Amino acid sequence: MSKHLREAVGLPLRPQEETECRRCEVHCDKIVYPGACVRRSCPFLYAYEAFEHTYVGCMQKIYEVEIDLDLLRMAEEAKGFGAVKAKREPLPMCQAEVDQCYTHRRDRLGCRNPEFSELPVGQPTFRVLARVRRS
Repeated sequence: MSKHLREAVGLPLRPQEETECRRCEVHCDKIVYPGACVRRSCPFLYAYEAFEHTYVGCMQKIYEVEIDLDLLRMAEEAKGFGAVKAKREPLPMCQAEVDQCYTHRRDRLGCRNPEFSELPVGQPTFRVLARVRRS
């Protein structure tokens, strides 16, 4: 099997649904901002109390960590809590980005997986310009 065929076989059917990409030397990860979940009152945000603290997490497991709500609020007031790595494809309501590491490794060929950077926006990423009518 040729080198190019082996690389093509390894490509996923839906690369935009992956949460990390390692197809080139620039490693990319999808990240989400839990502080935005709290600000936006996300319907998938859950909370529970333990050890005299309130912890929040995502019911859809977009991110798997559970965060102390008081610490998250203090960090948001100071300069922002920041992002955590997405473990599942972010939903359209998530504040999400693609984070690139090792950008200095980028070569002339560029991104091997450009669809990876497509984040869900709640609507199709294409537009219908004309419709064909059959007579």
